[in-house]
Amino acid sequence: MSNEFLDRHIGPNQAEIDAMLSAIGCDSVEQVVARTVPESILFGNRMEVEEGLTERDSLALAKKLAGQNQLFSNFIGQGYYGTLMPTVIQRNILENPGWYTAYTPYQAEISQGRLEMLLTFQQMIMDLTGMDISNASLLDEPTAAAEAMMMAKRANKKNKSNRFLVDSNTHPQTITILQTRAKPIGIELVIEDIQNNDFSDCFAALIQSPGTNGEVRDLTTDIAKAKEAGVLTIVACDILALTLIKTPAEMGADIAIGNSQRFGVPMGFGGPHAAFLATRDEFKRMVPGR
Repeated sequence: MSNEFLDRHIGPNQAEIDAMLSAIGCDSVEQVVARTVPESILFGNRMEVEEGLTERDSLALAKKLAGQNQLFSNFIGQGYYGTLMPTVIQRNILENPGWYTAYTPYQAEISQGRLEMLLTFQQMIMDLTGMDISNASLLDEPTAAAEAMMMAKRANKKNKSNRFLVDSNTHPQTITILQTRAKPIGIELVIEDIQNNDFSDCFAALIQSPGTNGEVRDLTTDIAKAKEAGVLTIVACDILALTLIKTPAEMGADIAIGNSQRFGVPMGFGGPHAAFLATRDEFKRMVPGR
């Protein structure tokens, strides 16, 4: 094979294939596959691949397939809600060159547009939750809940309990992820009504606000009761609702988590969407994520 760029990047020709087959003692590419791929996982039939489409035809086909989707009104919610995004904001993000720095985004010297956006995100989370610090996002709200559980376990060293209390009015997807993360590390998940709990023998508690059923209530008394028992509190909050109701910090919470979809991110068929985690300054060395 020649060392020309074109020859190196368009694959071997038939003569080169024959030379390689001869070197390994095979008669065909199919024989190479048969000798290397176990028969139990080998797909024996040749796949039916249709002729390729032009770009225009591909777009037309995609629109035709998308037109078969049936759109229904969503009444479930549970942390994901349709929002309105003003086009002027979208235009500012997509068209303003200030957000796009023509520079390799090294971790130590992150591109300035991206850095400014992350700082703005973190400051907004701090303002709305009332907390001292915020990370620059996590994968989704259930993941953030699991990370907050682990963080609380590390932070509450005086409390030797392995029980983590979860309010029964928490989103089901959050409870499922908490169960997945808790079991391998020996944390016992206790799912009960926070209002009827004395917070005995647990190291931390998670409370959803508003609850998964939409209930909004002041958690100050519950959180104060938890503090008296030496229990750290995590509030899974709706970031848009915090523009109207008490912040987690005002209610005395130690950690606040939630879902950034409420900032106007499209539903995306249920996510996932970036989460946030904010906390008090005393826990800054234990904050997970970016």
